[in-house]
Amino acid sequence: MLKIFLRWLLTFLFRVEMNGLENYKKAGDRVLIVANHISFLDPLLLGVFLPDKITFAINSQIAERWWLKPFLRLSHVFRMDPTHPISLKNLIHYLQKPSKTVIFPEGRITVTGSLMKVYDGTGMVADKSGATILPIRIEGAQYTHFSRLNNIVRLRFFPKITLQILPPTKISVPDDLRGKVRRHASGLILTDIMSNMMFATSHYKQTLFSGLLEAKKIHGGKHTVAEDLDRIPLSYNTLIIRSIAIGNALTKITAKGENVGVYLPNSSKTLNVVLGLQIRQRVPAMLNYSIGASGMLSACHTAEIKTVLTSRRFIELGKFSEDAQTLSKNLNLVFLEDLAKDISPANKLIALIQAKTAHLWYPRTHCKPDSPAVVLFTSGSEGTPKGVVLSHRNILANHKQVSARISFNAQDTVLNFLPMFHSFGFTVGTMLPIMNGMTTFFYPSPLHYSIIPEMAYETKSSIIFGTNTFLAAYGKKAHPYDFYNIRYVVAGAEKLHENTRKLWADKFGIRILEGYGATETSPVAAVNTPMFYKAGTVGRLMPGMRYKLETIPGIENAGQLHLHGENVMQGYLLADNPGKLVPPNSIYGAGWYDTGDIVNIDEEGYVAIRGRSKRFAKIAGEMVSLTATEQLINDIWPDSQHVVVCTPDERKGEQLVLITTHENANSKELMTLAKGIAGINLPKKFIHVDKVPVLATGKINYIEATELALAHFNT
Repeated sequence: MLKIFLRWLLTFLFRVEMNGLENYKKAGDRVLIVANHISFLDPLLLGVFLPDKITFAINSQIAERWWLKPFLRLSHVFRMDPTHPISLKNLIHYLQKPSKTVIFPEGRITVTGSLMKVYDGTGMVADKSGATILPIRIEGAQYTHFSRLNNIVRLRFFPKITLQILPPTKISVPDDLRGKVRRHASGLILTDIMSNMMFATSHYKQTLFSGLLEAKKIHGGKHTVAEDLDRIPLSYNTLIIRSIAIGNALTKITAKGENVGVYLPNSSKTLNVVLGLQIRQRVPAMLNYSIGASGMLSACHTAEIKTVLTSRRFIELGKFSEDAQTLSKNLNLVFLEDLAKDISPANKLIALIQAKTAHLWYPRTHCKPDSPAVVLFTSGSEGTPKGVVLSHRNILANHKQVSARISFNAQDTVLNFLPMFHSFGFTVGTMLPIMNGMTTFFYPSPLHYSIIPEMAYETKSSIIFGTNTFLAAYGKKAHPYDFYNIRYVVAGAEKLHENTRKLWADKFGIRILEGYGATETSPVAAVNTPMFYKAGTVGRLMPGMRYKLETIPGIENAGQLHLHGENVMQGYLLADNPGKLVPPNSIYGAGWYDTGDIVNIDEEGYVAIRGRSKRFAKIAGEMVSLTATEQLINDIWPDSQHVVVCTPDERKGEQLVLITTHENANSKELMTLAKGIAGINLPKKFIHVDKVPVLATGKINYIEATELALAHFNT
């Protein structure tokens, strides 16, 4: 009777909903139930809403607490003493008999809002007992006053609580593993089960504006989510009102489903434009203004863009008058200043009313999660730029993949200096914060090496996303205290050099988390985290992603990486077939993306990048990694910039060429310093420059570097 009453009471107060009961029935008789631990309500929820009498494996000290004793009578309690290994052995024996036992693998209630460390012991119990694992996601209880997230999230009375039961699974550890190695392996598998659970049950099957409305409900309409150099904080309420107003105005000059060019810098106004277009089912196409008018016109041709949105202030400050004039001759160039004049007080009032009632009208009119959300253009570091179409689902899925591995919260501030036409700048630097209650501070250029560290200090930024090139420059210019509030520095887009890693560790006491991704993967595919970190790798693949390694002749212990997952793009827009979507496809079938990267993935799932498939030279029949040679030279001469390319060679097929800012670089000195390295891996020709070719995103421009080498030796 008590159980029935509590079930009714909890359902009444928290509108508790349980999904996946069929998975509970499939699990069998010997079941180890693993759940995330977000509040003191968790054991009560599971004990009351799961059908059978459940056993709870609980720390013996916690089980003695007076307020918990009445509720523990609803279930069987298996008391454990974590200081005695015999407790785990007894639990293993207990699970070898028919029972349904709940254990919280984290061992404590989360104080971050995300998964905390998963103890290997729980994985070992599942492995040794052979019990079926049944993952259960508890969601919503973290917002109650029974959680430990006060001042981390906005607590409230009686939020909706959901219990999501996932399909049963088992831990499968290779038979040859023994002792501590086997225990660690089983713990890693259980961690993946838990993080995959967090991703699979997250709300990514919606549009970005739906996600924004959900974030507003969680964090409150007055919560600040964006700011730029105008230093006017932007709350959820203001962001939504302005975005709707701009979206309404844009319906007069654009058509539903149209790709609309966005030729604007990092700013809150650009965010309003992007969201406004998406609300009204237009697709923002972010133009890379660093490539000039001809490059932007090419992109507009590829994506069939007829209208481009820009700002007179931006054109003037950026000195883009000639580019803007060229664009205006070929396209409809619309200035935001003119658009703003057409938004009357009546229009603003309508936008205010629509913002207040968005939860009523938007679900009936919004586009589908699989509709295009943005068109980004590849940087073209090794080929002709292409349009990459990402859906709302792609972007939000990538957010949830990241949050299943790294904790961030509404107290975090992201310093976003990567341009919004860059995939990291758009998806991670802009959309990730506003969809998760963080504040993003927009800075218009990553090239201001002295100013950006000062901005990090002034804004109390806690998260930075950057490339090796930019991070190395900031590290040299910054005061040792500029990054005092930083929690995470994540490097991507190019290989993180060892001297950059060491500089940040020694000068600021910050460990850079190197990641890996591509515009085509929205963009994060793998990343090192505080819990799972291995130097020399780019971390482990995101939850929900599958991979295959294609064998490449001449390359051992590595293969060409192909990826599949919810974050893989909808497809390409190509110059030879403008406006036509080409879905991802590789030798492994439809939906698979061929990264073109040669990688090694070890037994723990850490990804080590060996280089691009195009970044290998074939010298006298041997495959030589240009990336590895480049890294070697960076280690030898860390204070200079270096690029290694290959050019044709009549005798050996290809030859390595070093483009460097190191004045005294020569073959003899390099051979002396690179002890133990075979001569085939070292360049024989050198080009001395004041600055190596780079793109606006900070990545090395290998096309220009190769052209430089070819021109240098052909003249």
